[in-house]
Amino acid sequence: MSEKKSLLVDKSKMPLAMGLAFVAFTTQFGGGFASGAQIYQYFINYGIWCLILPLVTQGLYALFFWYGMRYAYKHKTYDYRSFSDSMYGKTRHVMSNLYEICYLIMIGTASAAAFATGGSTLQTLFGIPYWVCTLIIAAFIFFIALYGTNVVRKCASTLSVLIIIGLVLVLVPNIIAQWGDITASIGRMTSGEMPVISSETGAFGLASVSVMYQHMEDVTDVKQINKAAIWMFICNFLAMELSIFGLLAIAYVADLATASVPMLVLVQNGVGSGILTPIISILIILGAISTAVNMISGIVTRCVNAMERRMDSKEKKAKGHLARNAVFTAIFTFLAFAIAQFGLMTVVKKGYAYLGYAAFITLFVPFVVHAVATKGKEI
Repeated sequence: MSEKKSLLVDKSKMPLAMGLAFVAFTTQFGGGFASGAQIYQYFINYGIWCLILPLVTQGLYALFFWYGMRYAYKHKTYDYRSFSDSMYGKTRHVMSNLYEICYLIMIGTASAAAFATGGSTLQTLFGIPYWVCTLIIAAFIFFIALYGTNVVRKCASTLSVLIIIGLVLVLVPNIIAQWGDITASIGRMTSGEMPVISSETGAFGLASVSVMYQHMEDVTDVKQINKAAIWMFICNFLAMELSIFGLLAIAYVADLATASVPMLVLVQNGVGSGILTPIISILIILGAISTAVNMISGIVTRCVNAMERRMDSKEKKAKGHLARNAVFTAIFTFLAFAIAQFGLMTVVKKGYAYLGYAAFITLFVPFVVHAVATKGKEI
């Protein structure tokens, strides 16, 4: 299929801006989101504030992604290392290496968690050994990430549409059927009563901004980035708000305390359990694959670019490009697979908090300082 006929560049099918927005969507909304676990962990656990937090978090998410994408496009930094070296300037010898650690934490936490979540779901569905399930997930991730940013973006676009359709099918009927429980939960939260599994925790989503830089090589106009940021906010905010309203129906259900998949508790207390349970399982698997693909693709691009910058001819770069992609994709896919395989999920969960702190130091603060110091003139 020619490039002009590709889903990614043929505007009659999928504009590039939407493709970029969907990469951001699938990076944030993985298996944990589809299961409902992260919605409780990062939003409903904070009581009545959960109704407005998506507006704040997704606004900041889109803003930081927009700034990072604009900078990467203008300075032609198409992987996170070249981006860091450029933005951090004189401090790059320290800050760029700190961000390398941050990204590796992300690979070892979010990607490994995606393997474990997707593998566990497959095991529940088909009753096959866990290691075989994670191997199946690894195979999907490897072959999608292998062929570069265009395939990754096309995959993200397709999976985003499927995830959004699935969310609507699961949530809308249950929001209608359990509206009384939802309003009752809002009333209890307003009075200060916290949900069943309430606990404070950190956030880590900002670190994923670096998966976007590789896609800037295909951008031809900053307007595409501006539109992508707007669509990013709209898609992420609406999906998150819809999920919160749906899951508020079970905020005070006792079964939630021991449930690993809150979405299942929702449908078991609502309507369509027989049909919606497999849909939720599929959403979790799709979300897990999409998140891991985006993150692994980001570090593969960084490593391949570092190797190819040392080569003195375009012919050498082109000749072995796929092989280099394959080697690094295999390495980082196996790394995430191994962490999930050895049952290090306690470390993974704790790693989310450390990832949040690392992202704050290496991304949030530098982005704000850079924007203020340059008055936004470098994007």
